[in-house]
Amino acid sequence: MTIDLSALEQEMTAWRRDLHAHPEFGFEEKRTSAFVATKLREFGLDEVAEGIGGTGVVGTLKRGSSNRVIALRADMDALRITEQGTLDYRSQNSGTMHACGHDGHTAMLLGAAKLLAEEGGFEGTVRFVFQPAEEWGKGALAMLADGLMERFPFEEIYGLHNMPGLPVGHFQTRVGPIMSAEDNFEIVLKGVGGHAARPHWGNEVLVAACATVMNLQTIVSRRLSPTDIGVVSVTELITDGTRNALPGLARILGDARSFQPEVSAEIEKQMRIIAEGTALTYNVAAEVTYTREFVPLLNDAALVDEAFAAARTVFEPEHISTAHEPMTGSEDFARFLEHVPGCFVFVGNGKDSAPLHNPAYDFNDDGLLHGARLHATIIRQRLPSV
Repeated sequence: MTIDLSALEQEMTAWRRDLHAHPEFGFEEKRTSAFVATKLREFGLDEVAEGIGGTGVVGTLKRGSSNRVIALRADMDALRITEQGTLDYRSQNSGTMHACGHDGHTAMLLGAAKLLAEEGGFEGTVRFVFQPAEEWGKGALAMLADGLMERFPFEEIYGLHNMPGLPVGHFQTRVGPIMSAEDNFEIVLKGVGGHAARPHWGNEVLVAACATVMNLQTIVSRRLSPTDIGVVSVTELITDGTRNALPGLARILGDARSFQPEVSAEIEKQMRIIAEGTALTYNVAAEVTYTREFVPLLNDAALVDEAFAAARTVFEPEHISTAHEPMTGSEDFARFLEHVPGCFVFVGNGKDSAPLHNPAYDFNDDGLLHGARLHATIIRQRLPSV
């Protein structure tokens, strides 16, 4: 049976807009998960498991006698952002919106599931992994901790993300590092606050905090090799001072990005040296907390070749390219790659698309069919019919 792609595109658009109107934050995706599970059962999948890692869903589709198993993954969660604009399908959940396109990713994977269930064209087993809580890096870990690999084993995994600025109908990926690790840090400076008119009576921390923020900028410029990629960003400086009172406590928060474990380790090492040294200079105390939230996403070379081969079936040849530089954004798809090889790719969301995580962003429905067909083509290519 050959499916009507035009009708499928219309269905996916309706699904996507419904999901967009009802966004849910990480581990709160109850409606979204139920929507996904209902659709997968309607498509006739062999098994649909809910509640994996909290609100994750895994659908299983089997054809033929091959024992090979390939996974496809989509993320489902939204962000704590208030949507701007007047779309008919704009968010109905105040303060939450799909500002990263996970509604589109979910709709594309559902479209691939329908394509493969109705048309077949492969021999083996497909796992459709619908993951919660990607945005804060906990969803993949939760599914893995809930026995994903033991209960629903697979040999390799593929995922995709829409890319604003890349025209619709365009495809990119690259071998090796494609998205970075993300580390979070908090530096707490403790002194003695006091009256703004009498700074010498106390031991305030604001000047020390400002010096620390400036000194942190030397980690990348003076402590890392110029050939290494690293980013250190201070995102918050919070004190307990007020208009006429000098603070005795300051918190400096931010994140760091890198692509190699040794670079991450060096950033942490230098941050501790700088925080403690600067604090000593200003006669205050420093405490540093450093955590690793996302690991680098490293594409398998052989599976990148497979993804490019599949792309040549779906996209125009001149619209397929290698991503020349890795992104310093992070993706917890990388957690799956600690267990099996995989490949992550980018598909265009339009040259004029608002940026990801922007209140004016919207997923471009013109890209839905490209994503669904890419997923299905990868499966048919990796699990060929005998």
